[in-house]
Formats: sequence, structure tokens, C-alpha cells
Amino acid sequence: MCNKDAADAYGDASFKKAYSKGDVEKKGCVVAVTTGAMEQRADTGAALVEGEAEEIVSDVGAWGAWGVFDQAVAVQAPLRDPMRAYLDGLTSPASRATAIKRLRAVARLVAVPDYTALPWGQLRAHHVAFIRSTLVTAEAAPATVNLTLAVLRGIARQAHDFNMMTDEEYRRITEVKPHKGSRLPPGRHVRAGELTALVEACARDRTPAGVRDAAMLACLYVGGLRRAELAALKVEHYIPDPPTLTVKSGKGDKDRVVPLEPSAAVAVDAWLRVRGDRPGRLFLPVNKGGRIRGEGITAGAVYNALTRRVAEAKIAHASPHDLRRSFVSDLLDAQVDISTVQQLAGHANVTTTQRYDRRGEASKRTAVEKLHFPIPHQRP
Repeated sequence: MCNKDAADAYGDASFKKAYSKGDVEKKGCVVAVTTGAMEQRADTGAALVEGEAEEIVSDVGAWGAWGVFDQAVAVQAPLRDPMRAYLDGLTSPASRATAIKRLRAVARLVAVPDYTALPWGQLRAHHVAFIRSTLVTAEAAPATVNLTLAVLRGIARQAHDFNMMTDEEYRRITEVKPHKGSRLPPGRHVRAGELTALVEACARDRTPAGVRDAAMLACLYVGGLRRAELAALKVEHYIPDPPTLTVKSGKGDKDRVVPLEPSAAVAVDAWLRVRGDRPGRLFLPVNKGGRIRGEGITAGAVYNALTRRVAEAKIAHASPHDLRRSFVSDLLDAQVDISTVQQLAGHANVTTTQRYDRRGEASKRTAVEKLHFPIPHQRP
């Protein structure tokens, strides 16, 4: 028989606690550790594999925090992994990278170094509630908390589809409430004078890199492209007349057509004359000697190129996404309909476009400046 007293000692243990080896070690039974209770199973020697009776030695390690056996327990992994199925269902590499980042954060909460080692099929509502509570207590941004919850709900949905949890268990996970609240939006608006300074910094560079970077600035600001979309552009994705970019497999695996205004097209055409007519990526690496080499730049190279031009222009830090934010703000400031801006930016939801609007601070300052506070006169 199992020593149930030893098992009950874990009854209300914290989800976050990492259990050490040897805390529960009994033969002839299978002990499942949960955050709220200990379940004693199979005193009669019921098998883990149907039709077989096995004597199992379970020790509770870092897995105990999830209410499952340590890796020492010889349980065959399910053929269908809900975490992998969820990630495979995400259409964009960027979306997968973001989801994996959140899964790694969850793994760190329970002191497990590898998120793939967690038994995601046994995710339950009290686990999700614990993760939410821990993130909120750590003052994570509401968007971060809610993104984490969305990823966990996606995995739970796959587990439910794979019959790894009941309808009731899945419903309880979906009912974990999102974190309400807001933070000041990240990033900033790049003013017209700053944009001019960036272009002039490119013009001072007499190598092909200067011409290339000016063309990239044109696509980032006038086209509103994400840096990954910019890096993925091919020569055939640009049409000079009328100047148009076709963004293939953007965020959410959606294509879109982005017109360029004439001055932006001048910058892109200048780069094409320097680049040459070889097929492949539109933007290519330029080495320190000024030679065009390689098959295409990366999203990281786009960021680095802009960082270098920002330093040369002696302006405040600006990222490629700040140019995209400025693209949205300046179009809205020019009274362009928000639904049109949404389509140009490739946003799935108009509320995302609204969050990109950086006009708010300037508008509030203009409004406040209409007020007057009397300055007290100093008595002699």
C-alpha cells in the first residue's frame, strides 16, 4: 500500500514549488501530484499501459509543480502533442516565435528549463489561473498577460480536440478572466525633421549602403512595412509604374498591395540601378568595402541599419516599427479614413490601427495649451 500521509502532505502545495526527488517515492502505486490534491491510483497495480500491470517507482521532481510524474516515470509520451499542434497551426513565423517566447516564460515560472518538456496535455484551469496571478503580481503588462492566456487557451483547445481533457476542464480554462488595464503605448512618432535627418545621413554615405538604406527608409515609412516584410521583399514584388509593393505572406500569412508615393519610388529606383537586375531579394547586404554581396538581408540587419543611421543623424532612438507607427499616425493626421489605413498597414483589426496612432500626445498638449494659469507676482 502507498503511504497516503506522505501524499496528503502535498495537498495544498503551491503550483510554483519545485518538488525535490525522494519527497514521494513508493512502489506499487502511481501518485499524481496536483496543486490542490493528491490522487492515489492503482493500489491494485493497475497498469499505465492498457493490458499490462507494472510496478512503478514515481519520484516527484520539477514535474511535480504540474501535477505529473517526473521524467523518471516510464510513461510513453502521447502521439499527439497539443503544444506542437497549436504552434503548427500558427501561420506566421513571427506568431510562432511570439508564442514560443510566452511558453518559455511559463516554463520559467515552474523552474523547468525547456518548455517542450512540460506536459501540456495535462494543463488545467488552476495552472492557468496561477500563471495569470503570477504575471499580474510581477506587474507584467496587460497585453503580455493576455497574450500568455491566449497561447494557453490555444493549447487547451488542441488538448480538448485530442480528448486529453473533458468539456468541463476546457470550459474552466476558457473562463479564466483576462487582465484588465492598459499601459502607455510603446514606441514613438518620428517627426518630419527627424525623417529628413535620416535621409540626409544616408546621402552622406557614398557607398551602395547609403542608397539601399534610403530606399529601405522609404518602404518602412511610406509603405508602413514591418522589418520582416521588408527583408522578405523580392525584386518582382516592386512595380515601378505605378510604384507599388506587393507584400507576400505578411503577418497572419496575408498578402497585401501597398502603393508608394513618387518620392519614395525615386529612392527605390535609385537602389535598383545600383543593385542590378539579378533576381532574388530586393534588398541585399553591402559589405564594409561597399560591395553588394549575399542573397538577402535579414530583419535584424534592417534594425541594425536604421540604428546606425539614427546615430549618424543624431536623433533620439527610433526603430523600424516606429516608422510604421509614424506611417499610421501621419495618415490619420491627414484625415485618411481609418479603415483605409488599416488595409494599408495590414492589420486584422481596426483597434490595432488605433493603438498605432501616436497623435494623441500632441493633441492633448495642444488642448492643454489653451488653458491659462496665472503666474503669481512676487512681492518686492
